[in-house]
Amino acid sequence: MKEYKSVKGFGTKEIKIRKSRFISYVKPVRSEVKAIEFIEKIKEKHKDATHNVFAYIIYSDTEIYKYSDDKEPSGTAGRPILDLLRKENLINIVVVVTRYFGGTLLGKGGLVRAYSQSARLGIEKAEIVNNILHYDYELIIDYSNAGKVENEMLNMNHIIYDKSFSQNVLFKVYVRYDKEKNFKKNIMDITNGQIDIKFMGEKFVSFSKGKAIMR
Repeated sequence: MKEYKSVKGFGTKEIKIRKSRFISYVKPVRSEVKAIEFIEKIKEKHKDATHNVFAYIIYSDTEIYKYSDDKEPSGTAGRPILDLLRKENLINIVVVVTRYFGGTLLGKGGLVRAYSQSARLGIEKAEIVNNILHYDYELIIDYSNAGKVENEMLNMNHIIYDKSFSQNVLFKVYVRYDKEKNFKKNIMDITNGQIDIKFMGEKFVSFSKGKAIMR
């Protein structure tokens, strides 16, 4: 997996529907353990609630998903949240919706709409982002080539996330997975091979509205 959609960070939103309170909590997670920890934290916070409904989808080598209606009628609470995550193509995400019953029954259709709406608003607060695999490189070059290399990085939309200056110039760069081959060739060409390239690892960089989110 080299690209996927998830959320930027934690999000929460409370709404009232026919006197019932629905509070959604959304968080990006990278493992089922972290998803369960988050669910348990919300359950503890709202242990007096009528229902704490959840759904999550995690992807590592295979997809892991789970949902719970938490004593709401089957298929009216956790399942609609899971369906929403699938519709939005979101993974590595956990959603919990807490309900405090207000005394008015919503019916099965009303419950589906209420939990779906609550989850959607929480996801909007958490902000959907595209996560794209990048390779992390350090480039060590002399001052005479620094300007040319920096211009090449900017022209090719590589991300210079740090730079420092001492005897040589050090650029720390994220290179998108499908641009790596040309990246190496181009900087070797423009520096006549006078550059030290060090591969430092992999990182998923988040993008919102086409702009990288550095964190």
